[in-house]
Amino acid sequence: MARLTEIYQNEIVAELTKKFGYKNVMQVPKIAKIVINMGIGEAKENSKVLDSALAELATITGQKAVTTKAKNSIANFKLREGQAIGCKVTLRGDKMYEFFDRLVNLALPRVRDFRGVNPNAFDGRGNYALGIKEQLIFPEIEYDKVDKTRGMDIIIVTTANTDEEARALLAEFGMPFQKNNQ
Repeated sequence: MARLTEIYQNEIVAELTKKFGYKNVMQVPKIAKIVINMGIGEAKENSKVLDSALAELATITGQKAVTTKAKNSIANFKLREGQAIGCKVTLRGDKMYEFFDRLVNLALPRVRDFRGVNPNAFDGRGNYALGIKEQLIFPEIEYDKVDKTRGMDIIIVTTANTDEEARALLAEFGMPFQKNNQ
């Protein structure tokens, strides 16, 4: 069982129940899934770029990545419908908690000039979106084997009804939110 699963069950459920006054344990919000997405614009000219991105995303998450395809044709971008233009991974269960643990405790502190993540990047329904500029912050990626730095979007989907509940949940898990005085 993942370390964060035990922390959630033993500490976070009690803390959030006390803070928000839940009457049932099932009302307490939890992390439902984490979706990691990499948009690779150059993949339309060079398919090798997409292969290396798929391999890096699989290395970071420990799960095979799938390619995402263009939904519409856009002439200005020289893009055809059905053309592979990115990759994504959806994590659930123990792999999700392991990834979140590595993200919060290992990867984010390795970001240059890191002052915390934006506490306002919620979507109004309790889901958090985080953008990362380079994949090199993850310890699984070897610097010498990277052909190009690529960014990724990490979306943390929670079962919370409001942003306030989701913010409290992620803060209990140790998400390093920025302080308001900066």
